[in-house]
Amino acid sequence: MLLCLSANHRNAGLDVLEALSVGAPQATRTLVDDVAFVSGAVVLATCNRFEAYLDIDEPLTGGAAVASESVVDAMAAASGLTPDELRTSVHVHEGDRVISHLFSVTSGLESMAVGEDEISGQVRRALDDARTEGTSSSDLERLFQKALHTSRGVRNRTSLRGAHRSLVRLALDLASSRITDWSKARVLVVGTGRYAARTVGAVRALGADDLRVYSPSGRAAAFASTHGLVAEPSFADAAHQADVVITCTTDAVVHADAFAPGHRVLVIDLGLPRNVDAEVGAVDGVELLDLETIKLHEPLAEFDAHAHARALVGDAASEYAADIAAGPAITALRREVHALLDAEIARARARGAGDETEAALRHLAGVLLHGPSVRIRDLALQGRIAEVEQAMRTLHDIAVPPAVTPAVTRPDEREQSA
Repeated sequence: MLLCLSANHRNAGLDVLEALSVGAPQATRTLVDDVAFVSGAVVLATCNRFEAYLDIDEPLTGGAAVASESVVDAMAAASGLTPDELRTSVHVHEGDRVISHLFSVTSGLESMAVGEDEISGQVRRALDDARTEGTSSSDLERLFQKALHTSRGVRNRTSLRGAHRSLVRLALDLASSRITDWSKARVLVVGTGRYAARTVGAVRALGADDLRVYSPSGRAAAFASTHGLVAEPSFADAAHQADVVITCTTDAVVHADAFAPGHRVLVIDLGLPRNVDAEVGAVDGVELLDLETIKLHEPLAEFDAHAHARALVGDAASEYAADIAAGPAITALRREVHALLDAEIARARARGAGDETEAALRHLAGVLLHGPSVRIRDLALQGRIAEVEQAMRTLHDIAVPPAVTPAVTRPDEREQSA
């Protein structure tokens, strides 16, 4: 069984992420060496993400709940956190959801700046570290290799990279019809990542020079010093004085009560997902320009690219889960055919047949196995692996060994059900 504990910029504070990142190597070694049912672990630790991907032996009484509790205890002990602190800061994925999640993460779809390239390299290094430490497993190796392959496909087959540059450009083009003179406008930027840095550069190119920055994560001072801005300690105070507020962060959502009714301000929400609650647009004096509004003015290829990338990741995750589900049935069929093949080759050899006959028989067996193997994978992708197993029992008296068969669930279907 696959299990993933995820703490990231959406559900954990920076202090928790930092503690986890420092304690990650020790925690990983402890999990594999001391927790009996953990057969492999790969830990991904970045400045805004910590994830432990685990290969859990089956069967396990209590399943994912027992596994996640044991993992939380080990991670907390290694990181100097209490188990309760960690439980409130992690989300647990299991089974096929681990597949979809890792593929999305590796393709940059879960990053603060959607589509960024760095994450795939970080995932690769996490796998390399696990190999070096001897904590990986064959299932995790296969999973991570497929995730990296999927991320390359997303980069090569979509225009997701550079999407933020286009969104900033279009948003500021639309905003310029509302701002008479950018050089006289006080602009507040919310966020301190690369997306925010690009936004600052684009606003300056329009002539703005009174730029302020607010960071929900407390990084405003460092960002302001690097980019020549004024750091603001309070969002509400800064928003009450601003002419333009531009949000480009995933650390927080801005709500209506942060704005003073009657104060005219243009709020540009560049967040994906949104940074600004839709009710902000109803505050007297506030005009909200968000991605939905931008898309209505001029549909961008980048919106389609994001949807295309999600579809590619969903397809890849579904196919990978189907391969796992089909594996035991295909293995059982091959074992049966190869047993018959070996017996037939032995009889042929006893009658004086040579290498040429054996090669022909093995080739024939491979040809005969190919079609059913492809069909089994197709049926697994349709969620019909039980029909395959029943047919094998009925037609060939082949018993398929029990295995964990992840349901094939696409990321977009999970989001809709949530």
